[in-house]
Amino acid sequence: MEQRKEGIARLGVEPSRPMECRVIAISRSLAGGGEDVGRVVAKELGFRYADEQIIMMAADEAGVSPELIAGVERTPGLTSRILAAAGRLAANPEAWPAHTMLSAQTSPRYEDVIERVIRATSQEGNCVIVAHGASICLAGLSGLLRVLVTASPGARAQRLVQETNLSERQAKKAIRDSDRQRRDYLRRLYNVRRELPTHYDMVLNTDVLRVPLAAELVLGAARSWRAVWRV
Repeated sequence: MEQRKEGIARLGVEPSRPMECRVIAISRSLAGGGEDVGRVVAKELGFRYADEQIIMMAADEAGVSPELIAGVERTPGLTSRILAAAGRLAANPEAWPAHTMLSAQTSPRYEDVIERVIRATSQEGNCVIVAHGASICLAGLSGLLRVLVTASPGARAQRLVQETNLSERQAKKAIRDSDRQRRDYLRRLYNVRRELPTHYDMVLNTDVLRVPLAAELVLGAARSWRAVWRV
């Protein structure tokens, strides 16, 4: 550490002050265990846990139902829906149904509302935000620890079979559909064409690391993590 400090001093760069972890963003794949990891971490740190609350707050701000906001993360954006509808109709916009034209003119971008709520929640600090692309949305935020909790498709499908009434075939389809929707969401909102490990500070595979151990690893990183040197 002293050698690094001396090297930075020679470059004429001042080391930054220690910075505590104030926000933990946990991204997760379906049945990867991210929600359970997030709850354990939030409880141990005394942090606020935010997942469904993000949807509820965004719905309240937009004045719409939580179901509508939740659907934004699973469906194409407004423009795509309008274009798809137009493709099934005449090319002449005058032939479009009135409700389609009205939606195109007046519907807000609910994705923007979700992002505003995520940022507002992070500004309060001492929180664990699970899902909603928070790790990508908040990238660059001081005091942020970004975590991806995932597992192999086979392991996740087996968990769904054990935890729900789904058949193995249904569980595998649910995993494929969820993964596709997650990719589409990150691409649509944040232009992430390919999700990379470098989008995160920690990547945890719960094929091997069960929830208690995964949570301990996140807790260890949060408690000891410091941005001591910034060049």
